[in-house]
Amino acid sequence: MSPCVYCKKRKGKRPCPALSGSICSACCGEHRLTRITCPDNCVYLDSGSDYQQRRLAEQFMPTRRDFYRDLGELGGDKAVALFNLIEVVTFSYFAGRHDGQDAEVVAAIQALRRALSPLHVPSAPIPVFAEHLKKEYDTFQKANPQQIAEASDAPEVLDQAVTFISDFSGKDFQSRRFLSGLLGYVKTYHPEIADHLRKKREAGHIILPGQSFMSPPASEPHIHGPSREHHH
Repeated sequence: MSPCVYCKKRKGKRPCPALSGSICSACCGEHRLTRITCPDNCVYLDSGSDYQQRRLAEQFMPTRRDFYRDLGELGGDKAVALFNLIEVVTFSYFAGRHDGQDAEVVAAIQALRRALSPLHVPSAPIPVFAEHLKKEYDTFQKANPQQIAEASDAPEVLDQAVTFISDFSGKDFQSRRFLSGLLGYVKTYHPEIADHLRKKREAGHIILPGQSFMSPPASEPHIHGPSREHHH
């Protein structure tokens, strides 16, 4: 058996189409989609991603719960609703993608913050996901102005969101740790919501914040969407 084409130390046990050789399971799991550009048809991609998401979901859940508590203390229901919106839009946008990175989410939140700042100065065209997040925020805020943090309060909430995501993501420039944790959390603890959001996305509908991560397991505190309505 030939050595791993990536680390050159362990035995290569699975074919890696991206590196044209055999790779060990450790390198495959650690470096896929970050340091290795995996093709969409790789047979290990989905199974490996699902395992990684489930593993990170267990770490993400308590950290997320603490962050929601802090948000509630910072800005009440409106602050909670804003981050819930970010989660819903992020899940629906990245659930079917293998190439998303945490940096895209951070950049989108920072772009939304600049757009809501009274000192906002127009800059170069914003990335696709940032534009999508801004559109969803505008849509919900216009329809439900009393339920979500508005321009005067949103910047502080968004700063806290960037810190939370960056801390969970870690220092790897190409990290997917936050995205994997969020996707795994929703799929594991709220499978009916995950299925609902995927169907809405596939049908081409705009994902509205009311379709959120509610009806959690009994052991976890209720999580509301910006509409503050329960999902059944």
